[in-house]
Amino acid sequence: MTVPIAKLSFWGVRGSTPTVDPATWRYGGNTPCLELAAPDGTQIILDCGTGLRMLGNRWAAPSARSGAGTHILITHYHWDHIQGVPFFAPLYVEDNRFHFYSFRSKFLGRDSLKQVFEAQMAVPYFPVDMSAMSAQRKFQEVAGGESFTIGENKITTRWLNHPQGCLGFRIETSAGTVVYATDNEPGDAKLDESLRELAKRADIFINDAQFTPEQLETTKKGWGHSSWLEGVKAARHAEAKTLVLFHHDPDSTDRMVDSLLRQARDEFDSVFAASEGMVITLGGPGDPVQAHMPGTRTALRREAQFHAKVCGVTEGGKEFEEETVVSELSLQGGLITLKHLPRLQSELQVTMEAPGADGVQSMKLRGYVVRIDTAAEKGHSAVGVVFTD
Repeated sequence: MTVPIAKLSFWGVRGSTPTVDPATWRYGGNTPCLELAAPDGTQIILDCGTGLRMLGNRWAAPSARSGAGTHILITHYHWDHIQGVPFFAPLYVEDNRFHFYSFRSKFLGRDSLKQVFEAQMAVPYFPVDMSAMSAQRKFQEVAGGESFTIGENKITTRWLNHPQGCLGFRIETSAGTVVYATDNEPGDAKLDESLRELAKRADIFINDAQFTPEQLETTKKGWGHSSWLEGVKAARHAEAKTLVLFHHDPDSTDRMVDSLLRQARDEFDSVFAASEGMVITLGGPGDPVQAHMPGTRTALRREAQFHAKVCGVTEGGKEFEEETVVSELSLQGGLITLKHLPRLQSELQVTMEAPGADGVQSMKLRGYVVRIDTAAEKGHSAVGVVFTD
């Protein structure tokens, strides 16, 4: 029996505006864009921030058996969620087909999404207009509270609490359920309950975590965003399996996001901070959620192996210390071969030996186990780690 597999790829995770600050390289600076490859071959893109350009550069068209091109769900019309469209190369290829979905704005009326796309490419804002895009395009209006199907996948929408309107999406596939609820501010009782219903028992609950709880109560109140703490509360109430902190503030450095992630992990069992290049794989019912960092950011990856001492906790709760090697090292994490089997989502302390100006030097890092596979070496596990320090 074939187990259905869905892959969720994160191409842009930053909120409000892109950032190229070196202090944000590890989590990434592109604005929101996700790609879901469903088990039936359907390709669904969530939002069209600057991460969409990166997706376009590595474009793999959906399989022929999906039969309906690519489906793009747009949460709302703010810049950071649409600004990748003019730079999405597949839109300029005649053989491609795209089906866009979003709501009718009370400020724009009929064909709101099409109007928004045309306006951002109109004179004098862009060198060419949308007529330069030769791909087939279809626009469909949806509203909060609706349900429809794309291929074999059920899509449910709910309104979120964000200035000028925003949709949250629930995507139910044969491999599991993904809920995408970015750009939402808690505090409206009706919409808060609607969000919890949307996220009910989701395998993956992607939630806005742009601000700290303190900011949300003071200087950023009314901006339409949330915090890690509110995400934890919603995930716990909805009985979601895994929470993904998303829409990182452009002024939040990697270390700041690390801190938010640690606080969230203290309150909820399974939490990831969305990172550009991260891929989450969903398998059959009951399978643990795993994330890994494929070679999508190859310029940031080193294939050399480094000797290391690793300390952690096994699946059975026993502490261990082991000498090993770290390979496929990147700004975000690495692959560690271990005899011990660490617990998924547990913390590892990694002390690596690396060449420096004054000879071999020790580098201490802290990370979390996000993936466990069988290693090439018998009796060992290949452990994927995302570093937070």
